[in-house]
Amino acid sequence: MSWPARLVLHDLACLRGERLLFEGIELALAPGDSALVTGPNGAGKSSLLRIIAGLLAPAAGRIERDGSLALAAEAAALDAERPLRAALGFWARLDGASEAALDEAMTAMGLEALAEVPVGWLSTGQRKRAVLARTIASGADIWLLDEPGNGLDAGALERLGAAMAAHLAGGGILVAASHQPIGLVPTCELRL
Repeated sequence: MSWPARLVLHDLACLRGERLLFEGIELALAPGDSALVTGPNGAGKSSLLRIIAGLLAPAAGRIERDGSLALAAEAAALDAERPLRAALGFWARLDGASEAALDEAMTAMGLEALAEVPVGWLSTGQRKRAVLARTIASGADIWLLDEPGNGLDAGALERLGAAMAAHLAGGGILVAASHQPIGLVPTCELRL
């Protein structure tokens, strides 16, 4: 991680088509801070994360960000034919992560026994844990987690909570969009 990480949103707005999803979003997060984004389906939670990640342009406002970023979205973006460890290893190499960091991330999400299983054979929850392991292994300063609890059982939710707590304790920043409890006690909450 590079320090100090920082994320500031200034008067952010989002249009999808002709529909205004949100406007006037203000947020300032420093190392160890987290935000939980809530709201009904279609309110723009995922769009907000995509704007922060630079994948969508805001309709208004601006973002200041210091530090590297990892987005854990709904799509796994892992090669379904490859064994899990090899598929995660591809992204770890792109992120400049060490083999040790990848092993630690897989252990953090309870995936070590699935290392040689093709990604396409994994359950929904196992794939979600793989996406989270990819985020952990990245070493990114800022984590953007889109519905990170979807498909996770109680044990995996505990692992997620521990991983988020460790990231924040290490000075990371976290923004999570979720409909359900995910084991995060956020610094602030944004309701869209």
